[in-house]
Amino acid sequence: MLPAPQPSTAGPTVTELLHALRSGATTVTSVVEGIADVVEERGDDGVWITTVGREELRERAAELDAAPGARDLPLFGIPFAVKDSIDVAGLPTTCGCPEYAYVPGTTAPLVDRLLDAGAVLVGKTNLDQFATGLNGTRSPYGIPRNVHGGDLIPGGSSSGSALAVATGQVPFAVATDTAGSGRVPAALNAIIGFKPSRGLLSTTGLVPACRSLDCMSLMGTTVDDVRRVFDVVAAVDPADPWSRPRGRRTVDSPRIGLPPAAHLEFLGDQQMRRAHEAAREVLPQVGTVVEIPLEPFLLTGELLYQGPWVAERLVEFGDFLAASPDAVHPVVAEILEGGRRYTAVDAFRAEHRLQELRAEVARLWADVDVVVLPAVPTTFTVADVLENPIATNTALGMYTHCGNLLDLCAVVVPAGATEDGRPCSLMVLGPALTDDVVLEVAARLTGNAPGPVGPAAPTTELVVVGHHLSGQPRNSELTGRGGVLLETTTTTGDYRLLRIGTDAPGQVPVPALTRSPGTGARIEVELWQLPAAELPGFLAGLPDVLALGRVRLADGRTVPGLVGDESVVSGSTGSPITDITDTGGWRRHLARPRSPLAPLPVR
Repeated sequence: MLPAPQPSTAGPTVTELLHALRSGATTVTSVVEGIADVVEERGDDGVWITTVGREELRERAAELDAAPGARDLPLFGIPFAVKDSIDVAGLPTTCGCPEYAYVPGTTAPLVDRLLDAGAVLVGKTNLDQFATGLNGTRSPYGIPRNVHGGDLIPGGSSSGSALAVATGQVPFAVATDTAGSGRVPAALNAIIGFKPSRGLLSTTGLVPACRSLDCMSLMGTTVDDVRRVFDVVAAVDPADPWSRPRGRRTVDSPRIGLPPAAHLEFLGDQQMRRAHEAAREVLPQVGTVVEIPLEPFLLTGELLYQGPWVAERLVEFGDFLAASPDAVHPVVAEILEGGRRYTAVDAFRAEHRLQELRAEVARLWADVDVVVLPAVPTTFTVADVLENPIATNTALGMYTHCGNLLDLCAVVVPAGATEDGRPCSLMVLGPALTDDVVLEVAARLTGNAPGPVGPAAPTTELVVVGHHLSGQPRNSELTGRGGVLLETTTTTGDYRLLRIGTDAPGQVPVPALTRSPGTGARIEVELWQLPAAELPGFLAGLPDVLALGRVRLADGRTVPGLVGDESVVSGSTGSPITDITDTGGWRRHLARPRSPLAPLPVR
């Protein structure tokens, strides 16, 4: 296990809060009152740009405290923060630029999934303007202060999300990662920063920095917390062209790629080198160490800001920069303007070079499952960065820049500290869609794993349509048995959705899917993966009107799924049956009228 991180101001974990809330030791109302007090007491500390009002927090908390079955929601009552480049209906999205701000009418699907799962949004956090920077000093809303000392930079661009977690204001936060924005601030504040494989978390509702590279990311204080949130939000989004399903994979004994220590660069920071080398000594306890070359990772990283990808930022912000140049932070403006010098020839030349490096790195995965690198080579003070903003920022991304270009997943974990108390972190990298492997290795490194990584157990796919959907009352029957959401999709047009029962006291209406060729419609469903050994126990707990059948999905696949039993098909359930096919799905049915479990809109 890695050395414990330096003392932190972080608060209770997601797991600890869930236990307290579900056991009745506290209430959601008490939790949000405490958070509102802390936010108010800290004042303008550079962490938040917009916060949800105390009364709205109370309303959301009271709704959750009173709602039947809410305690079974996977994130019941858990407070969280969202980076202010991600849309939340009714709250301004500023991207760290007041003149750019707008108020969206819809909420990003990822945030909606968190609200559906019972989480409580506290507010939107500070960032380097337009998510352009890894240092946290490029915002007109102030510079959040690193928890390890007021003179150290917080890291960016997701500075506020990292500090909201590190200061104990929320147990987890949503950030973004294009070049390390979700990993560098996590490393500099000794928390967990997870960049999933591109496309596993929907980027709909995110103001893009470099859309071809952008990823949503997650921050927390333990790997288990981050993994718990990941299970809720990982889902295919048809509106996101980069979206793809999660590939759940485990390994027997992880093979850990490690470059020679002498090849690592710490920019003269010998204390950081010693701290990193001490942390590396733990790796043989976790898996088999295999020596690998460092060069292809560094060469790939150099392409990001020394190549045409910087021009991609002009797609979103170029017109605004031209119209309102004085509204843009001068360093951000310099970076954006630098993108104008690249030609289409430069873009193709860089793409060809990137493909060569991708092929070189791809060959490494035949011999290793993960690669472990330093998260950052050194730390800087605010004064250092303000004096030399471009060079210091480039240095911070030395090891993170490659991740998005190479289509890797990555998690940063605290790994002790230097002699003078600055944080040291390791970064675990893996190829695309091996997110569960990198999370498991990270968990074992931090002593936060339920057990050794083992061979994959047999699994089965399962389609669900009603109370077992994410955020619905019986979803915990899937997640509690190790279920993983693979995607949200629809059936073919040959199905009807029926509502069995009424809303009378003591009754809970049950949605049931039935096949009706020629007279049906496409119905929204979720496809889950469940350990095969858990299926019998899961089926034993189903309502009487549901059974295991076969469901044909819109793409032509036929998979096991929950359908109405014979009594539903024949109309002999003994309870009223209402056809709700026209709604297109259970969630849409609940939206008319509003379900008591639906998330309270933030105004």
